[in-house]
Amino acid sequence: MRKHHPENERTKRRYVEYLKHARQLSDASIDQTVAAIADFEAVTGWRDFRKFRIEWAQKYKRDLGERTNDKTGRLLAKATISSRLMALKGFFEWLAGQSGFRAKLTYSDAEYFRPSANDERIAKAVRERPVAGIEEIRQVLDAMPTGTEIERRDRALIAFTLLSGARDNAIASMSIKHVEFERRTVFQDAREVRTKNRKTFTTWFFPVGADIEQIVVEWVSFLTKERGFGPNDPLFPATKVTLGDNGFEAAGLARHHWKDAAAIRRIFKDAFARAGLPYANPHSFRNTLAALGEKLCTTPETFKAWSQNLGHQHVLTTFTSYGAVANHRQAEIFDRLRARARTGARDDTQGLDNEAVLALLAARLRP
Repeated sequence: MRKHHPENERTKRRYVEYLKHARQLSDASIDQTVAAIADFEAVTGWRDFRKFRIEWAQKYKRDLGERTNDKTGRLLAKATISSRLMALKGFFEWLAGQSGFRAKLTYSDAEYFRPSANDERIAKAVRERPVAGIEEIRQVLDAMPTGTEIERRDRALIAFTLLSGARDNAIASMSIKHVEFERRTVFQDAREVRTKNRKTFTTWFFPVGADIEQIVVEWVSFLTKERGFGPNDPLFPATKVTLGDNGFEAAGLARHHWKDAAAIRRIFKDAFARAGLPYANPHSFRNTLAALGEKLCTTPETFKAWSQNLGHQHVLTTFTSYGAVANHRQAEIFDRLRARARTGARDDTQGLDNEAVLALLAARLRP
């Protein structure tokens, strides 16, 4: 039985080049798109894309809706289905404009891959996820052992993530030279650090406590004074792996960076499990810091500075992406608003733009 179509393979290679060089998508995003196209081909029997019929799209949507996850046995998540369908929609929109396909496909054909409105709303719904507070993170740090250099690295890694608010992939690629303790800054230089959208910016240490900062200071001192690491060496080196009597095993620190952030996420998961707390992934620390900023910042200017420190150009990004209010805090806030309504408090937000109003409200509603 045929497992591919030669013409389709050539077409897909051209599309990959388009995604990579014209759309500037990451390798991970391209891999997901290619996987979705291959899945569609398998369901429809590897037929030539030039013979496309809208019934193929309808069949594929039905198949996804009935398919179960191999690990959980449950139906595929709406987010997974939506992601695959939108990848195919983009692909067939591109096909409709290509030589050899213009007479066979129309842009409207691609619309048949669009998920239903209800499924799309379910897929995009924001659900509350565990966000650790500062004290909970301290509990995690206190529970972490420091007997080996790998254990010291892991503890400093979690402390630095909170101190800097940097994304995990950026941290995986940072070198010692990017941290300046005298100024309390982290220079996220996109030429060397894998920042989101390759943005270059400076982050000042967040005010999360001298004890947390000291963990990072001691770690860098260990690297530079005891291990002889230089400015260009990794801030958090990868684990050196050797072949021992029982197979591959950890043998201290290597002198190179992690290739991606997978190891960092494993370290976080193990650390929170050791402390007996729900897993909070590295990215969720940015939510922790956004919530802290809402409590500490008392003016629009200070919250704007806090937002910039997270790498956000607009303060609204901090509110909409990281400023989700936990359910218990939402109840407290509405209790305060009701009390303010009863007393007839004056609205002094008139004349301010949206960003300033949001920052002022956040400061006003802090505990």
